[in-house]
Amino acid sequence: MIKIAICDDDLITLNKTKEIIEGYSKKDLQIYTYKSGEDLLGSKEKFNIIFLDIDMAGINGIETAKKIRVYDKKVKIIYATNYTDYTSSAFSVHAFGYLVKPIKESELHEQLDEALSYMKEDEECLVEFITEEGLVRIDIKKIYYFEYASRKILMKTSEKTYVIREKISVIYEKMKEFGFEMPHKSFVVNLYNVKSIKGYDVYMMDESRIPLSQKKSTEFRNSLNIYLSNHIEKQIRGE
Repeated sequence: MIKIAICDDDLITLNKTKEIIEGYSKKDLQIYTYKSGEDLLGSKEKFNIIFLDIDMAGINGIETAKKIRVYDKKVKIIYATNYTDYTSSAFSVHAFGYLVKPIKESELHEQLDEALSYMKEDEECLVEFITEEGLVRIDIKKIYYFEYASRKILMKTSEKTYVIREKISVIYEKMKEFGFEMPHKSFVVNLYNVKSIKGYDVYMMDESRIPLSQKKSTEFRNSLNIYLSNHIEKQIRGE
């Protein structure tokens, strides 16, 4: 569920914006409305997207956004205004977009499309592992590869290397649905972090070099090509 706030001291604009957002059918949306910056800040809710009027009585939209940014760096703030001269001030609060009043349905829906597309990229997909340090929850994109060595699994990530006591085959079965493949009997690599293949070496984004066995070469290369094709298609569709 995507949580959206609309903050505007003009009730006609507030209700019209809410009506347009309710007509957006691509996602399930939960909409909250506020008549002032004070009301929005006082709610203490965290939102995915905020449609924020700039020129309000009391705390204006710029000041409201500055206070929001203290506790929420990720929310997408889309300004609605009658003017066009607030742009430089809005940079300080990292505005995601702008809508000029009167708000048009096509332009608002376009802003929603773009905001949701960026949110999709921001999402973390977390997996859990029992390591020698205890339970670890980690974003899949941060994992480079798993290596079986000395009856242990070394999980190489962008932050550190963890030690897991498990079979490499079990790791592969767990991770293959997330785009991981085996270029060699002792390795499971994240296709997302593959930089290139040269001969029988797989180069990772962290400059690691993973062996590619001759037996698995064709299958691994095909899997990587399919993964990259699907990844590009998703980016084109904005997923």
